Amino acid sequence: MTPEALADLVRTTVAQLLADRGLDVTAAPRQVTVERPRNPEHGDYATNIALQLAKKAGVQPREFATWLAEALLAQPAIAKADVAGPGFLNLTIATEAQGAIVRAALEDGYGTGTELGGKRINLEFVSANPTGPIHLGGARWAAVGDALGTVLEARGAEVTREYYFNDAGAQIDRFVRSLIAAAKGEPAPEDGYAGTYVSDIAAEVLRREPGALNDPETVRRVGVGLMFEEIKSSLHDFGTDFDVYFHEDSLHQSGRVDEAIAKLKANGSLYEKDGAWWLRSTDFGDDKDRVVIKSDGIPAYIAGDIAYLVDKRGRGFDLCIYMLGADHHGYIARLKAAASALGDDPDSVEVLIGQLVNLVSDGQPVRMSKRAGTVITMEDLVDAVGVDAARYAMIRSSVDSSLDIDLDLLRKHSNENPVYYVQYAHARTSSILRNAGDLGITPGEDFALLTHEREGDLIRTIGEFPRVVATAAELREPHRVARYLEELAGTYHRFQQDCRVLPRGDEETTPLHQVRLQLVNATRRVFAAGLGLLGVSAPERM
Repeated sequence: MTPEALADLVRTTVAQLLADRGLDVTAAPRQVTVERPRNPEHGDYATNIALQLAKKAGVQPREFATWLAEALLAQPAIAKADVAGPGFLNLTIATEAQGAIVRAALEDGYGTGTELGGKRINLEFVSANPTGPIHLGGARWAAVGDALGTVLEARGAEVTREYYFNDAGAQIDRFVRSLIAAAKGEPAPEDGYAGTYVSDIAAEVLRREPGALNDPETVRRVGVGLMFEEIKSSLHDFGTDFDVYFHEDSLHQSGRVDEAIAKLKANGSLYEKDGAWWLRSTDFGDDKDRVVIKSDGIPAYIAGDIAYLVDKRGRGFDLCIYMLGADHHGYIARLKAAASALGDDPDSVEVLIGQLVNLVSDGQPVRMSKRAGTVITMEDLVDAVGVDAARYAMIRSSVDSSLDIDLDLLRKHSNENPVYYVQYAHARTSSILRNAGDLGITPGEDFALLTHEREGDLIRTIGEFPRVVATAAELREPHRVARYLEELAGTYHRFQQDCRVLPRGDEETTPLHQVRLQLVNATRRVFAAGLGLLGVSAPERM
């Protein structure tokens, strides 16, 4: 019995109990939560439903929990039901019923759901300024954002992955001046960009356009274009591709910025002060009003953000998720305020903030890129540890906290390395299945034979996968999938130590061998599905 099926059984049983005993049927919950207890001796699952509804139903929690335990014990799927404490209910699933989890895991789509069905989500991430290679912060978003998109899709959402190219404004001007300086063999401007990548792009600009030094606009067009293509190529090599590459400059050139500003003026959300135009963002929860048009008549950066939000919503997205760096905390309130000022729903905007990433080697920080000159790039990390290890390391921790990546650890082929630990577990399951095939042993389905404690642990861990994916989607936390896979790997390794799957030597193949082989097969499929959500490979040999 899967956790979801158990929760549904508890819910329907509660509703029937309330009706049978003449209690307030409106106390029956629409959803019931069942969780694995910390102490396995307490059972397979626990629920506090009696504590939640007792007061509303007009009955003591322990009394209702006792009624519920008696009713559930009448179900073939429940082997044991114990009331604990003030009204907690600990449940043990019948061995035969646990086979439903294994069968479910063997089906295509295990871990997917439909709760986000019909929801169109625009997921914008990375969106690094096109003035240099992707740095480690961008690499973190490239991995996390891509995995989040896949997790959301697994639960039914229609996701568009979008990269916003900031190809307008002062930073691009500084980048162009840096290219011109490099082409002339001069030092980078004081506020410009350095590194061999600048010299390489400058040289390519001159190769393609020999007269470009006399035409800064040509340098801009060709040089920024080359940087764009390099960023796209690096992201592709990292396993992250986007559905839409949106250019900030198009908002200004098309007049959409002017249109958005005109709308805000017309509805009174902008006011003039000191020669500038200000958004009344404090009226919508921001800590201060924001300048939208500066006193010199030039649109401030937020003007593009406003027009961009209008564009996204105009494309039919129900939810616009922005994944931004640690220095963008102020954007949460201002983007929601912009939505409100436009007459839109502020809940259509969601902002995730990611913290910094640091590399460590030999116990010391790694501070400088050979190519970029000032920051460590995504390519540096991939060159050091490979795509799989780099992606997994970026995803497995919550983006709310800063991240230290130990290069020496990620190079190890040992259980200390989290990605190796998980991939190796998958490879071991694949090896057992290959060996079984060579021996002519086929998986069995007499799940009542799976009575060993380690078998039960593994089945229950497999059963948690759909709920982990659903929670990762709901909370926008794909790291939950990675941590789950590590738990599954540990549970599987303990199972394999204590439960012989294939017969030794001339030992006869038994139904227990066969059903354990089926359990290994289910485990392999969950490993592959989970790693697939993270964009990490599931090797069959290591």
